[in-house]
This record gives sequence, C-alpha cells and structure tokens, in this order.
Amino acid sequence: MFDFVSFFPRAVMQGIPLLYGSTGEILTEKSGNLNLGIPGIMYVGAISGVIGSFFYEQASGGSLNGFLAIIIPILCSLLGSLLMGLIYCFLTVTLRANQNVTGLAMTTFGVGVGNFFGGSLIKLTGSEVPSIALSNTSVFFKTTLPGASSTGWFGQLFLSYGFLAYVAILVALGASYFLNHTRPGLHLRAVGESASTADAAGINVTKYKYLATCIGSMIAGLGGLYYVMDYANGVWSNNAFGDRGWLAIALVIFTIWRPNVSILASILFGGLYIINMYLPTGGQMAVKELYKMLPYVITLVVLIIVSLRKKREDQPPASLGLSYFREER
Repeated sequence: MFDFVSFFPRAVMQGIPLLYGSTGEILTEKSGNLNLGIPGIMYVGAISGVIGSFFYEQASGGSLNGFLAIIIPILCSLLGSLLMGLIYCFLTVTLRANQNVTGLAMTTFGVGVGNFFGGSLIKLTGSEVPSIALSNTSVFFKTTLPGASSTGWFGQLFLSYGFLAYVAILVALGASYFLNHTRPGLHLRAVGESASTADAAGINVTKYKYLATCIGSMIAGLGGLYYVMDYANGVWSNNAFGDRGWLAIALVIFTIWRPNVSILASILFGGLYIINMYLPTGGQMAVKELYKMLPYVITLVVLIIVSLRKKREDQPPASLGLSYFREER
C-alpha cells in the first residue's frame, strides 16, 4: 500500500535542491543569460560548504558553536558559487563568449573542482571509505521546527524539515515578487527581452546581467549545500550528486520561468525521482530507470505544449542565450 505520509517528506527533501537551482536559474535567464553551468555551480556550492565545515570541525575539536557551524558553511558555499557566477559573467558578458559552450564547460569544471577537493579532504581524513562524514555539523542543519514530533502526520508532513528547506520556499516567493512587482525586476525582465531596448532606455545592461547571474548562482549553490548537509546527513561522496542540477534546469522550463510555481513543481519532481521506491518494479533495474525518466519526459511534454500554444507569457525571454553587442544597437 502506498504510504503518502512517508513519501511526501522524502519528495520534499529531494525537491529542495531542485527548487534552489531552478530559482537561481530563473533569475539568471530573466536577464537573458542561459547558464547551463548550474549543475557545476551547485557542485561547487556543496564542496565549498563542506570545506568550510570540515576545517571548522577540525579546529573546534568536536565542540561546535551552533551559529558558527551554520554560518561558516553557508558563507563558504555562497562565496564558491559567487566565484563561479563571476567567471561565467566575465566570459559571456564581458568577453561575449558563447553561452551554451561556456555553461557546459562550467559544469565540467565545477564537477572536476568538487571531486578534486573532495578527494583531497578524504585523503586528509585517512578514511577507509571514499566519503567525508560531517555529522556534527549536519545536526544543526537538520533541526526541525517545534512540534514536528508531537503533532502526528501534520508535523511529519509540514514541520519535519531543516531550516534551509523553508528558506528555499521564501527565496522562491521573494524572487517571484521581485520579478513581477518591483521596478528593478521590471528592468531585469526588460534586459532579458531586449537588451538593446533596455540600454536605449538608460538601463545598465551589464550590471543587471552580472547581478542576476551572480545572485542566481549563489542561490543555486545553496541547493548543493542543502543536499549534503541535510538530505545526505552531512556525508560528501564524489559524484553522489547525480543529475539533480540538470533536473533543476528542466524545472525552469516546466514552470515556464515562474519561481512561485517551482515550489510545488520541485516537490512533484522530487516525488517522481523517488517514485520507483514506492511503486512495484519486480526488482527490475530497467523499470526503476524508466521511472527516473519521468521528470524529463514531463518536461518535454510541457515544452511541446508551450511551443504549440505560442502564448507570449509562456515563452522564454526573447534574448535568452544571445550576447549583447552595444555597438550593434
């Protein structure tokens, strides 16, 4: 029998990294930058937080201050993903390199950086297994809301998550409000629709592209940190992140570039990602892999429907993926 009470929390925890990644990518794409480096950025955000928490645990001798145990990995994650965003912007905005090629290169680079530093930390610990366990730090990230264990199914469904899960929801709602109800949000969308028109109206195109991409990268990096510190219980293993970064990009298309819709859609994607554990497969790995394809199949269906309907509000920013040459204005 399908156990929804145990399924839903796991779907939420699977979906939170996707929500961070998709929110960051939506902000980026609204500026006209197509950043396919989100998987690499999430990877760097995760390993940066792991590095910070690893050295703090080593320096503290196991006696951790709760505030520092949280703030150090978060700051490290934000700085690492910010650096990746700056590299992407320098290449695509300043040097006007091809955005598709740059994004794919950033993904390869980010995974390589994560595996290099992850492997180095594993050697430092002298662990017999290829992983790093930061369970002392993870406890602070996994602390649930009051009443999670005393309110039955309600607490299990809605109160049993670490604080980064609720931060992801607030960030998505804030991004939606910013894009649709503020003047800077309007300027950002104008840059994404037509950079030359925005430039002619006095909007600093370069500034908006840099800010949107860097802030979006920092948000996406927190998704990687959440995965390690909360979902994976503080355990880092090279190449354990899977295809979640690509799922986050697929989620952008699925939600038609709307951060508020991403909240429920990320839970749906998270549920589809683990549905193979709750549906009968007869022990066949091939059937399980087919179940894991569901988020991508649904995204393709949505993309086809949106393309056929051709409603302007459902389309991506008009200048998405195109470099802006002011001299051609």
